[in-house]
Amino acid sequence: MDKITILYICGFYNLVLMVFHIFFWSIFKWKKTLAKGTKTNAIATQIMNVQLIYLFLFMAIVCFVYPNQLLNSKMGYVLLLGYAIFWIIRFVQQFVFLKLKGSFVITLTTLFFIGAIIHTLPILL
Repeated sequence: MDKITILYICGFYNLVLMVFHIFFWSIFKWKKTLAKGTKTNAIATQIMNVQLIYLFLFMAIVCFVYPNQLLNSKMGYVLLLGYAIFWIIRFVQQFVFLKLKGSFVITLTTLFFIGAIIHTLPILL
């Protein structure tokens, strides 16, 4: 598989995560569950989620629109490295903050591992 195809897969992956995060309000019943905590935590949680939605969209657009620049420039290398590190850290956080119990958590952990791999491949190949 060539590097540009891998970048398109990365773009699609980020779009899927973006859509997943858009549904966090309903998946996690945030209107009810966030109301149980402090107002500051509820606001911060939602702000961080909106920022992640933007980040995933941005990462996807860059992968779809600028694959050659990502692969053939120092700035592209830095962005790819940043994306890879983002997903590696996200994968590791599964073990730091969560117990690997239940199919939902195991599925997410697997997806984050896949994200780490596919975002690292263009750098390594």
